[in-house]
Amino acid sequence: MAGHSKWKNIKHYKAVTDAKRGVLFTKLIREITMAAKLGGGDPAGNARLRLAIDAGRSKSLPRENIERAIKNGTGELKGNDIQEATYEGYGPGGVALIVDTMTDNPTRTVADVRHKFSRAGGNLGTPGSVAFMFDKKGQIEIDAQQHADEDATLEAALEAGAEDFRRDEDVYVVTTDPASLYAVKSALEAKGITASEAEVAMVPKNTVPVTDKNDIATLFKLIEALEDLDDVQKVWGNFDVADADLEGLEA
Repeated sequence: MAGHSKWKNIKHYKAVTDAKRGVLFTKLIREITMAAKLGGGDPAGNARLRLAIDAGRSKSLPRENIERAIKNGTGELKGNDIQEATYEGYGPGGVALIVDTMTDNPTRTVADVRHKFSRAGGNLGTPGSVAFMFDKKGQIEIDAQQHADEDATLEAALEAGAEDFRRDEDVYVVTTDPASLYAVKSALEAKGITASEAEVAMVPKNTVPVTDKNDIATLFKLIEALEDLDDVQKVWGNFDVADADLEGLEA
């Protein structure tokens, strides 16, 4: 199984502490703020904002937090000036990593990200050093246990305009053009197929197999350490641990 989806499955075994929930809420709020800043505060005309609001609601982000984030983005409320910044580098096992951030202090953020890479024996690269290894795609995840009829789900996804459909353990992964992500998600929902997650993702063109247990452990710790930073929104990797022994890493 490839990179990001496998990492999310590993994390499902970890308890969600209050501190982790606070970090998650910060990320959700920043995405809503940025979406409103770039595309306006009306969800009807801003697909990115609609997706961000849906993500917030699915994680129980309070309504007042959502409304405040929109107003911060449109300038109705005075808040910190948040900027998007992406960093690229290599982690253990030669894995390429892309780190998406939103920050009001890029100097602090790049120092924090570089420190995490260095501690894991990785290195932060220059812009474009690994981005060419990934494609930007819309990705929709659907619970395969909730929607057990795979053929019907596949047919609905293709009719909705999906580019690709695959099963990844207990999840169907629907791939779309980024601009069509919300339209495909809405079309699926109209047929009673609910997405557990929908996002614009950096999908690796090819994956790097990582089988050494020490490399895997260090890689997962690096990803977790990066994701724990308030300024980091997402971490994408091109690793594949399908053939590795993961016993003891999921506790």
